[in-house]
Amino acid sequence: MKMILAMVRKELIDAARDKRSVMAGLYYAIGTPLIMCGMFMVLIGQLSSPEDLNINIHNADNAPDLVRYLSNNGINHGEDEDAKKIILTISDDYAANMAKAKPAEVLLIADNSDEKLQKSIRRLERQLQTYSAEMGSIRLIARGINPRITQPLKINVEDQATPDSKGGMILGIAIFTMMYSVFISGMNLAIDTSAGERERNSLALLLSHPMSTRQLVIGKIIAVTCFALLGLILILLVSKVAYPFVPWQEIGFTINISQDFMGLMFLVGIPVALMAATLQLYVSFMAKSFKEAQSYLTMVLFVPLALSMAASYNIAPDVLQWLPVSGQQQALMDFIKGREIPMMQLIISSVTTLIIAIALAAGLEKSLKSEKVVFGL
Repeated sequence: MKMILAMVRKELIDAARDKRSVMAGLYYAIGTPLIMCGMFMVLIGQLSSPEDLNINIHNADNAPDLVRYLSNNGINHGEDEDAKKIILTISDDYAANMAKAKPAEVLLIADNSDEKLQKSIRRLERQLQTYSAEMGSIRLIARGINPRITQPLKINVEDQATPDSKGGMILGIAIFTMMYSVFISGMNLAIDTSAGERERNSLALLLSHPMSTRQLVIGKIIAVTCFALLGLILILLVSKVAYPFVPWQEIGFTINISQDFMGLMFLVGIPVALMAATLQLYVSFMAKSFKEAQSYLTMVLFVPLALSMAASYNIAPDVLQWLPVSGQQQALMDFIKGREIPMMQLIISSVTTLIIAIALAAGLEKSLKSEKVVFGL
């Protein structure tokens, strides 16, 4: 045990000397919550108070009531180049058809393939449809017909979602970033302590000391795991401070990163951090050089990224609830939505994670007994 602790201390001291490399792994944990909060603040601002939309309206005098209705809903006539990208042409016989209770035509001209215009086009279409429905109701009332007669089915929706459970949808994305920080934070150290040491010719010297290969492997895994958990702690603390500044109440959400959630997230993150550390070390030792290890890890990390995204957006089969990363993430999402934690699912996915970590550690120990791996032959 003393030898393992000495090995961990040596790795941490080596990592602390290269502050840029250490911080590069931790920038994700610090910056991601801040960037997400900034994006949510901008998005909520647009949803709560959408900007006025300027369009070009031809023959506006033929439908003053329609033009006034659009203006009251933030859609105005404009003559600039941006306004001319969406053109609303009112037919010459619009007023006559409206007076005779006939369909009055309007023509919407816009490039629907322009992604920047799609939101504005949908907004204008919704307002036109709403105005059309109101005019239809007025026509029925003028003829002594109750407009409700055209609605044979009355649908009542009872939303049982609470502000906390609605906030769980947003926190699902936050959990995705937290889970992924475990893989990002320790990656640089994993590459440096494996492929990096081999390039510096210090790995063979380290193996010549009176210590077993297992002690060396365990020491390196613990050191990388410490950095992975440090990244998880940092992203939890930054999220705890940053998320309350977002005006969630304006869209009916409540986001609360409680201490219970932080504690559960840390406990769930321990086996994931162990697996991430062993996976990154194993792949890095299999690479021939430092740059090759970086390339391999970039591709390998797509696997946990895909599992985490599938769990976040609920686009995967139920089997994912028993797998590493996705199983823990779904259990955490149930917790923040106020549901009962699926303990069996959480235990099986966590045990599976530890089994994978142990298997990778055993494979790593075996590979370090080969000269091809030690000397990068």
